[in-house]
Amino acid sequence: MRVLLVGAGGVGTAVTRIAARRGFLTHMVVADYDLARAEAAVAALKDQGDRFTAIRLDATDEDAVRRALTEYECDVLLNATDPRFVMPLFDAARAAGTHYLDMAMSLSAPHATRPHEECGVKLGDAQFEQARAWEESGRLALVGMGVEPGLSDVFARYAADELFDEIEEIGVRDGANLTVEGYDFAPSFSIWTTIEECLNPPVVYEKDRGWFTTAPFSEPEVFDFPEGIGPVECVNVEHEEVLLIPRWVEARRVTFKYGLGDDFIAKLKTLHELGLDSTRKVTVPSADGPVEVSPRDVVAACLPDPATLGDRMTGKTCAGTWVKGTKDGAPREVYLYHVVDNQWSMREYGSQAVVWQTALNPVVALELIASGAWSASGVLGPEALPPRPFLDLLGEYGSPWGMREEG
Repeated sequence: MRVLLVGAGGVGTAVTRIAARRGFLTHMVVADYDLARAEAAVAALKDQGDRFTAIRLDATDEDAVRRALTEYECDVLLNATDPRFVMPLFDAARAAGTHYLDMAMSLSAPHATRPHEECGVKLGDAQFEQARAWEESGRLALVGMGVEPGLSDVFARYAADELFDEIEEIGVRDGANLTVEGYDFAPSFSIWTTIEECLNPPVVYEKDRGWFTTAPFSEPEVFDFPEGIGPVECVNVEHEEVLLIPRWVEARRVTFKYGLGDDFIAKLKTLHELGLDSTRKVTVPSADGPVEVSPRDVVAACLPDPATLGDRMTGKTCAGTWVKGTKDGAPREVYLYHVVDNQWSMREYGSQAVVWQTALNPVVALELIASGAWSASGVLGPEALPPRPFLDLLGEYGSPWGMREEG
């Protein structure tokens, strides 16, 4: 399989390190707007011959992306950029006749008058509008194929297929006990994406009501995470699983809750109150005269790059899916989960736990597509495909998943 990887940040670099160990990959073109980042990702790989190539590529330039896919004879585009760049990359892949994978879907927009009650534009709406065209092309656009969304959706489908007869609720629950030495505020993932997720109105799905929204950080609950992480307060956050799972899995209710902590929430609220979460550009003075900048980009520039924090991080991160329902007439509750210890991921791959955990899953998906174990066309979420091959292969990658019976 020949892959165009767009984005050589923390997740993209981790993708290269994971994929380099797998035989299914024939060639990977590592592309980034900053050529030095792409070159650094490739240079760090040892004994790979000519399997990896670094190029400069602007993710907003659809024609340039399409030409790169054609020139390097790529079978698939793997999008490791933030959600701003989903649509030009998604469209370029279809124009070039290749498959497409991403880890975050096209952006949402809140309802104009009732943002905390009704959905406006939902995550992924722009992509699902093209579902028929993708299906007719015979190509697969596998959307939301990271860890959350991604593995969490695979867990949901596995639970529906093998663990439950009826499902009352599917709740994705994400928590960690990670700390970063020397920083009071150092998000372990892209702050641009974190702001987008956490300050947008969260979406909840109920079978009798459909999709609706609530206020940010609503419905707090304490969830006990496995493998020593322990209890973490989680709150509603906008996330793709709530928009994906109900399309293919029967459940009365679907939620996503993230363990943020009071201090993190307070800082996000302050950014919002000051307008520093905005993506609308403002004019500021500079030595060369007035320039236009996005406040959110300024915040990101002022914070440490999450990819560089691994040496200062300790602890574990957990992604998982809690499912409640019935099996053989009896009530059942389970938590399907995947835990990564930062010390392990740094030692084995040189990547911090959060970005490594995110990067692992699209590589597993690529291998399943290359082998034919996952074969489909159209715009699909991970829960649209058989879960067992994915979960089995995850163990072969040396990072197995777990299941805990609740109650």
